[in-house]
Parts: sequence; structure tokens; C-alpha cells
Amino acid sequence: MGTRPIGEGTGRAILQETVAVQPPTGRALGKNKGALVTITLRGAIIGVLATALCIGLYLLWLWRPEHQVRLRTQHFFHAIDGRNWETAADFIGDDYRDQWNNDRARLLERMREGFRWVRGSRITAPDAAVQVETPRAIWIGKINVYSSDDGVMQLLDERVNRLPTPFKLEWHRFSGKPWDWKLVRVSNSAFEIPADIN
Repeated sequence: MGTRPIGEGTGRAILQETVAVQPPTGRALGKNKGALVTITLRGAIIGVLATALCIGLYLLWLWRPEHQVRLRTQHFFHAIDGRNWETAADFIGDDYRDQWNNDRARLLERMREGFRWVRGSRITAPDAAVQVETPRAIWIGKINVYSSDDGVMQLLDERVNRLPTPFKLEWHRFSGKPWDWKLVRVSNSAFEIPADIN
């Protein structure tokens, strides 16, 4: 088998195939670019709208009164656990009043004094329920207080953790902000503060 020289006709056929494979030039290329940009822009707009919708739905879920009251209660308990009394005070409304005749200042004083003796405390509230009647909400749940001190733990079990009735924390919403809830009342018919504690 030998090689055969490319004739003029064969060379022209190869050249025509090469030209046909190359992308079109001039106006045709400009039209294709415009179509690609339009699709990309449309995709970007759809992506931004989908992201905004997801963020909006998340904020609606996050700002529901029931969810906000649960979060506020949880953060209030964490502030007490951490002995962060300024943060705890921010959760309590100026018009706070409870069944033990505490106002806001007296409640803070009693919490500060009581938790001084509770080392390594942890407050939990499993299976709490929230009833919302805007602008107020009632958090209802059993509160358990734990301590790393065994002697204190025994007292907590007797006086708090084994109570037959749940605590009720009443929260009021004070503005149009979804997170602006303040604690205005705590009650529990079975919880008694001993007479020797003033």
C-alpha cells in the first residue's frame, strides 16, 4: 500500500469540512451570546427569588409567637444557669408580679440569692406547651433544676423537681417586633417558698 498524493478535489473537500465545523462568525455569534446572557440572567433572578422566598419562610417560622416564647424561655433559663443576671433581667417585664408577691426587683434578688448556693446548675423543661392569645402567651411545663452538689440536689428534688403541677410562665409582647416578649408572671399552685426565706 502506497500513499497517494492529495489531489485538488480532495484538498478542497477537506477545507470545506474544516470551515463547516468552525463556529459561525459575525452577527450569528452575537445572537448566540445574547441568548446565553438572557438565560443566565433569568436563572440568576429565579435563584435570587427562590433564596428570598426560603429566607422569608424561615423568618415566618422563626418569628411565630409560639416559637419565640419557647426560645425566650430557653434563653431565660440559660441566663440563670450562667449567673448572667443582667441578661436575665432583660427577659423580665417592668410590670412583673407573681403569686409569691414578687415584683421584678424582688424576683431578681431572690434568684441571685437562691442560685448562689446551687453549684453547677442546669435548668431543663422537657415537653413544655405554649398557648398563644396575642399579645400574651402562657408557657406551661415542668421545670427541673439540677446541681453538681448532691446535698443541694436532694433539696431541689423535694421542692422543685417532684412538684405535681407544672409551672406557668406568662409572657407579653410589648411591641411589633416578633422577639419583644417579656416575662410578666410565674405561677405554680404546688410550689411554696418557705417562710424562713424572706
